[in-house]
Amino acid sequence: MSDRSDAVTLTVSGVSKPALTVESQSSVFTGDSVTLRCEGIQSQNGWEFLWRKDSNPESTGAATKTINSVTVSDGGEYSCRARKREYYTDYSKPVAVTIYEKPKPKVTIKPALHVFRRETVTLRCDIYDEGVTSWSYYWYKDNSRSVFSDGQKHTFSSVTESDAGEYSCKGSETEGSRWSQTSDKVKLTVSDPRAVLSVSPQKWLTEGDPVTLICEVHSFSTGWTFSWFTLTDSAENRHQYNLLSDSSRGAGGNYTVSSAVNHTGVYVCRAEREKSVYKTQHSNTQQLWVTGVSPPVSLIVSPSRTQHFTSVSLSLSCEDQSNSTGWRVRRYTDSGRLEDCSSLRRGSRTGSTCTISFTYASDTGVYWCQSESGEKHHPVNITVHSGVILESPVHPVTEGDHLTLRCLYRHTTAPNLRADFYKDGSLIQNQTTEMNITTVSKSHEGFYSCKHPERGASPKSWISVRRVSNEHCLFDSESQMCVLNILSSVLAACPYLLVTVVLIFRCCRMRGKT
Repeated sequence: MSDRSDAVTLTVSGVSKPALTVESQSSVFTGDSVTLRCEGIQSQNGWEFLWRKDSNPESTGAATKTINSVTVSDGGEYSCRARKREYYTDYSKPVAVTIYEKPKPKVTIKPALHVFRRETVTLRCDIYDEGVTSWSYYWYKDNSRSVFSDGQKHTFSSVTESDAGEYSCKGSETEGSRWSQTSDKVKLTVSDPRAVLSVSPQKWLTEGDPVTLICEVHSFSTGWTFSWFTLTDSAENRHQYNLLSDSSRGAGGNYTVSSAVNHTGVYVCRAEREKSVYKTQHSNTQQLWVTGVSPPVSLIVSPSRTQHFTSVSLSLSCEDQSNSTGWRVRRYTDSGRLEDCSSLRRGSRTGSTCTISFTYASDTGVYWCQSESGEKHHPVNITVHSGVILESPVHPVTEGDHLTLRCLYRHTTAPNLRADFYKDGSLIQNQTTEMNITTVSKSHEGFYSCKHPERGASPKSWISVRRVSNEHCLFDSESQMCVLNILSSVLAACPYLLVTVVLIFRCCRMRGKT
């Protein structure tokens, strides 16, 4: 027999159950990755690993299990164990993995999505999520991928139209690597409402005619109150707005006056909205030009017409029999300049006379006589034009008078052109050297112009018609309209005269019988 071998010690020991860890947190968002590790077993010693989620069947895999782009259904309780041939370890302690939908921020804009220029606007980004306690916020504008601003809030202290656009935000975990979704875009609209002023029925008036100034804020029709101003110029030759004392009448957007001569002037309005504490800028200007029946002063224009050629001399003077030295010529041009005629480089003043030595188209505007106390009288619309002009009267035409209009062009031997004549845009007489209205009535009031087929058309001129009073007829009994007025007055008085004569006659007869 051989010798007995050396003794070998066989050690049998139990295998501890593995430990399950989740990398890097047990709470994850959809779209993220989750790594599970089954630790405590040496896989190189022939062990394989079995994974179980909730009560689902086991699956075989490695010691490390990675789930990419997780969904909510990947959430649950995970456990693992190891197997070597017929030997199984116990299950690890289960670990709960919670999958949250990736949070989507919400953008709010205060005070409103549609705001006015110069208002204060605050953008706020909110992320409602239980899994994260601290977020960093990032803002994006329109389709740009560049960060517009960071922080949960962004405030515009005074917005402008350039701040309008679509805003969105996104959050990242302050103490981690996870990101939220990008919020829906929210559109911020910035408007600069304008007050628009118009006149009804027209801005050229005769004393006593009613007129309404209409102030509107287009696209924002409600919630406005209005203030009304007249435009003057200060000593520094700057525009100055004077609030009308009765401007409360314009609260509804309309300012109505029964026109008088002292309403002549340049008007503007302004709208205010209490709800959003917003004031518009001053509106466009509108003018009211009121011609008095018997103005105390007359504006004399030489040459005596309302339309003039460019590159000529033009003289304007205020004539008042009582005090001609107290008046000066003022004007309001089409470009919005309010000034003394004498303040022009091409203008000179002698007493109440202003002379423009060389006219330009920019001299077009309304001219009037103004006293030292601010009274305005006899406004005249002067038009300076380089082509065809209409020869029309400077002063209002009296009912019953004769009116003659001519079409002039200075670059011809005979300045009178054979032309078509229009009233308020409608053809009333064609191919004639002059248009005559033998007996003027109030219905002839309007805008007149003329047009030559080759030389072009003249600008429009307003012709005002002054009604005849019986007092005027006492001094001008030859006027046809005056004769008609006198006849109508006599005819109107006839019934009363007849009744009076009959009563006297009957009274005398009764006295005779007595």
